[in-house]
Amino acid sequence: MTKLRCQTQITVNAELIAAYQAASSPHSIRALASDLEAFDRWCRRNGRMTLPATPESVADYLDARAGQGAKPASLGRYKASIAKVHQLLDLKDPTQAELVRLRLRAIRREKGTAQAQARPLRFKGPVRDVERDKPRGLNVRALLEACGGDLPGLRDRALLSLAYDTGLRASELVAVEVKHILEALDPEARLLAIHRSKGDQEGEGATAYLSPRSMRAIVAWTEAAGITAGPLFRRVQVRRYKARPAVKGRRIDSISSREKWDLRKTLPKPAVPARVEYDIGDAALHPGSIGPIWQAIIRRAFDRGALGDLTADDLARLLKGISAHSTRVGLNQDLFASGEDLAGIMDALRWKSPRMPLAYNRNLAAEQGAAGRLLAKIG
Repeated sequence: MTKLRCQTQITVNAELIAAYQAASSPHSIRALASDLEAFDRWCRRNGRMTLPATPESVADYLDARAGQGAKPASLGRYKASIAKVHQLLDLKDPTQAELVRLRLRAIRREKGTAQAQARPLRFKGPVRDVERDKPRGLNVRALLEACGGDLPGLRDRALLSLAYDTGLRASELVAVEVKHILEALDPEARLLAIHRSKGDQEGEGATAYLSPRSMRAIVAWTEAAGITAGPLFRRVQVRRYKARPAVKGRRIDSISSREKWDLRKTLPKPAVPARVEYDIGDAALHPGSIGPIWQAIIRRAFDRGALGDLTADDLARLLKGISAHSTRVGLNQDLFASGEDLAGIMDALRWKSPRMPLAYNRNLAAEQGAAGRLLAKIG
């Protein structure tokens, strides 16, 4: 992190900083550093002091970020980061001033607080009865069936199947290792030990169910890739070589002295068939790669005709909302549509608060609520 612009000499409590670092996840520390660097750059450009910041500076900064398109949820994080650094340095917290609260409330009033939701990847797509209805639209079942039998296809099938079963976030998904897969009562299924998650920073741990479908996909991937330990999901680099026809050689007495320096040009070359080689990495996938992998799987499935009731325009529209969170949202909605109560959904997806599962199910709740049921009957 760059040196922040300070008005006076500030005494740093090294013990407090060390305690904060030990108590926080690496992601939280990186986010705090990024937020503070952005605030410091703005302060320098506008002739303000970063530390200690005044309420006017914080309020103006939040206004400026809102003008650049920052969402209210992001503004709340920036405010919290500024507050945290002041607390850690034993400085008066400027974010508690009424001016900051009112300016942030005004931004929320103008822009609204609803967050954009990832488009769900439900197992059978947008169906009412998850057990009896046939799959339609964008659905996980079709995507799984469309994954190829090569190494990238085997990995993607195992990755997507496990992601849907568990509802893991991207960072949790790439952290899965072979040793985390445990025996279950069902000999064809397994359990997944989740040692740490976004909602479990203290490492209390949790367990998720892996279906026989997912285990078949995982076994196929690990056996083909030769993975017996370490990260389960890894980068697969593909090298494609074109075919080369046979080349007849030349007689030695036809070679000029100018050509003798490189006899390879004159030797006969056998035909070489086209081939594909794969290089499997040792490290886990990056969390930022999960969303693009989902999008690539969807494009391939569409090209292979697996999503037959979607048009090219449908595909372009749907892809815009697909992110790494889509499988988590999809499982959340399928659990709701199957009749699970809020407590069961929160337990299955390891939610600490009902706010997000309720938000993810808002549209389904409207469709399947009292008004939705009545209007569906009367047309």
